Amino acid sequence: MQRFFAVLTFFGVMAGTTAVAAPFTYTNEHFGTICTFPDEIFTLRQPEPDNGDGQQWLTADGASLICSGILNIDDDTPTAFVSAERASKEPGYRITYSKTGKDWAVLSGIKGGNIFYERRLGKDGVIRTVWIDYPPALKSKYDPLVDAIAGSLRGP
Repeated sequence: MQRFFAVLTFFGVMAGTTAVAAPFTYTNEHFGTICTFPDEIFTLRQPEPDNGDGQQWLTADGASLICSGILNIDDDTPTAFVSAERASKEPGYRITYSKTGKDWAVLSGIKGGNIFYERRLGKDGVIRTVWIDYPPALKSKYDPLVDAIAGSLRGP
């Protein structure tokens, strides 16, 4: 509960208000993935994919946020996921930070010229993910939002 109020207060400060702004909480019905973010920033909700695995929001200034889930059919572990991503030879993709825990992983870096941050939670046979990316010129705007948004990721 304390984290929830900290997130609410944080989003209120980020919105430039003295009152606490109510952030938007998205819940994916298919996988139970939940994440909370300021919908006054991520305003352009994209159509949900046919498979119902998540949702994407865009901003007018070039950022994006994805909150989704997938079945962990390969029994992927956080450590294996990070190792595979670090070994990627994809052009324009570079991991600058990673950390893992028992059932979670975090990655940050550059992809396609944008800064990205990804947090994954894996339990009950489902991998839940929040992905945020934004142009480097907007680092000072989005870096302060990343921790609160990624920290809000959860599932049943």
